[in-house]
Amino acid sequence: MDIRSQIAMVFHLDKCIGCHTCSIACKNIWTDRKGAEYMWWNNVETKPGTGYPSKWEDQEIYKGGWVKKGNSVLLKGAGKFKGIKSLFHNPNMPIIDDYYEPWTYQYENLFEAEEGDDQPIARPVSLITGEYITPKSGPNWDDDLAGSEEYAKNDVNFKNLTPADHEAMFQLERMSFHYLPRMCNHCLNPACVAACPSGAIYKRGEDGVVLINQKKCRAWRMCVTACPYKKSYYNWNTGKSEKCVLCYPRLEAGEAPACHHSCVGRIRYISVMLYDADKIEAAAASNDEDLIKNQLAIYVDPFDPKVIASAKENGIHESTIECAQKSPVYKFVKKWGLALPLHPEFRTLPNLFYVPPLLPTMSYANEDGAYETTSESLWGAVEKSRLPMSYLASLFSAGNKETIKTVLKKLMAVRLHRRAETVGDLPPEESEDAMRDAIMDKETADDIFRLTSLPLFDQRFVIPPAHREEAIEMMESTADVKGNSGFGFKEPPVRGL
Repeated sequence: MDIRSQIAMVFHLDKCIGCHTCSIACKNIWTDRKGAEYMWWNNVETKPGTGYPSKWEDQEIYKGGWVKKGNSVLLKGAGKFKGIKSLFHNPNMPIIDDYYEPWTYQYENLFEAEEGDDQPIARPVSLITGEYITPKSGPNWDDDLAGSEEYAKNDVNFKNLTPADHEAMFQLERMSFHYLPRMCNHCLNPACVAACPSGAIYKRGEDGVVLINQKKCRAWRMCVTACPYKKSYYNWNTGKSEKCVLCYPRLEAGEAPACHHSCVGRIRYISVMLYDADKIEAAAASNDEDLIKNQLAIYVDPFDPKVIASAKENGIHESTIECAQKSPVYKFVKKWGLALPLHPEFRTLPNLFYVPPLLPTMSYANEDGAYETTSESLWGAVEKSRLPMSYLASLFSAGNKETIKTVLKKLMAVRLHRRAETVGDLPPEESEDAMRDAIMDKETADDIFRLTSLPLFDQRFVIPPAHREEAIEMMESTADVKGNSGFGFKEPPVRGL
């Protein structure tokens, strides 16, 4: 048993309103500079849709993630031998058109144009070339099903749907969408770390945050190919790769990352979980049907005396163990079994989990023009969701529809229970049957409701202190560096050795 700590997150998709506040907060802090204009370390996509960069989920194009080989895994499109062949020409990377060409507008024309009969305009100008352009795509170009013929119908996750289901989804009365906020997953088995020829990418031992050492990076960009979520980017100005740093200066100060802190819908939860590093390789090499079960088995019970003893032997502080015991992420992922990883078939063992959306049931207009549902009750059955179960399974359970169905039944049981408790307009047997089917008691349903709908700030963000005072004492006298921030290199990254 090799117990370590990992900062992990849960996003509750039923609460996301698609406001992009998280994206703007991240943009203003980290990527509002030359060479990073096209980067959105945090972005919010509309599903169904092709996402950002376009079709990032299709690893037949981008060759990201791992593939199973015997009892272990190999990088799909990077690694020592594959990397050497594509070191100076790598066709398995998104190009700028797959992201979008960033632009601004000539706002000064609106104020400085000479007086005349024409209305002055602000023409779009490329932030890369400085030339006039016509914008053709953007990081959320398919927002709210915009351009569904070009974007939504080309969603990679439709591959397991029958042609009839695929076509039916775009009938007017069945159209549905949900938002999917994405950022770096800070995986337990990160493909970007394994693919880097320079060894510049590393996973911090104290909290599992994945970072890129800007001094060691030589811009081979193997990390861009290897990351199946396409959350590693190339800065064309500095000649270095960059990615989400999970706002680690804020984490070390006990503050939530900017995207979490600014979230309007309060969909985000972040805390620490303890895991057994000895199980990582076996979990990553699991058969597809066992991927989620074996990944969740990596995370251990923070109340287990043996786990606590092993954690302390590895230098994990008492305060980190206490945070793991209070962790909202542990409750959603392990205790209640409501949150699932995005595309577990990529085998990177991501530490960002999603509570799937409980979408409306199917409905239709009868001969009299009256609006009717396909279920006996207003609440409906999870099997009759507007989105086929196979679509959600492709996103969150490597195609296992039963896993998705189990989660949705639990979410529906909580909803029916609270409706019966607060409004009282449901037949008693309806909520009782749902609770029995989900194998859930009233206390658990109430706990899920409170943490979902009524959580306080410090219940969503349970972040352990960094204890930098102990770390620095191992290397130098604290008196000599009194007052220093210690947040890393102070000089900006530059090209060359």
